[in-house]
Amino acid sequence: MSRPFILGLTGSIGMGKSAVALMLRELGVPVFDADATVHRLQGPGGSLLPAIEAAFPGTTGAGGVDRPALGAHVFGDAEALARLEAIVHPAVAEERATFMLEHAGQPIVVFDIPLLYEKGHGAGLDAVVVVSAPAKMQRDRVLARPGMTPERFTQILALQVPDADKRARADHLIDTGVTLSETRAQVSALVASIRQKNPR
Repeated sequence: MSRPFILGLTGSIGMGKSAVALMLRELGVPVFDADATVHRLQGPGGSLLPAIEAAFPGTTGAGGVDRPALGAHVFGDAEALARLEAIVHPAVAEERATFMLEHAGQPIVVFDIPLLYEKGHGAGLDAVVVVSAPAKMQRDRVLARPGMTPERFTQILALQVPDADKRARADHLIDTGVTLSETRAQVSALVASIRQKNPR
């Protein structure tokens, strides 16, 4: 393979995806975080602010995008959401292309995509790893978050592809319902296996 092996990383809310992404970084694997990229592009001084302000007046300021204000514009409005995505998606794709150029010599790179199955973002990936844990553990983790309620958690779950479906579609599975060291061992084994097949 003349380019890095591209591994998609996904998992439902509270499954431990962020912890696994950190473990991958600790192993020297470059991780492209789509959400973090969007936050940066829409944050203070972000390059997308002029276009977003032009399309949705009054939704940006010195602190970047006013998320509640922008959300009020696009929530439940498919046409408005499509306009916003037409601004954001090309910019993220450009950042991802730059990331790939910067890490072209690596045996493996990871695309951290929370809504990989929900939004159909699997194109171009060589394999997908799903992070999963038992439902009770997921619920306990999420409800421990500040401002989270059982009702909100139920709403979020309703918008996500069920964990069982994600597990069934995954090429690899990382179980975070075990100790951190056991999860880390699974991540290390997966990375070692891919590096072995794709030495650089």
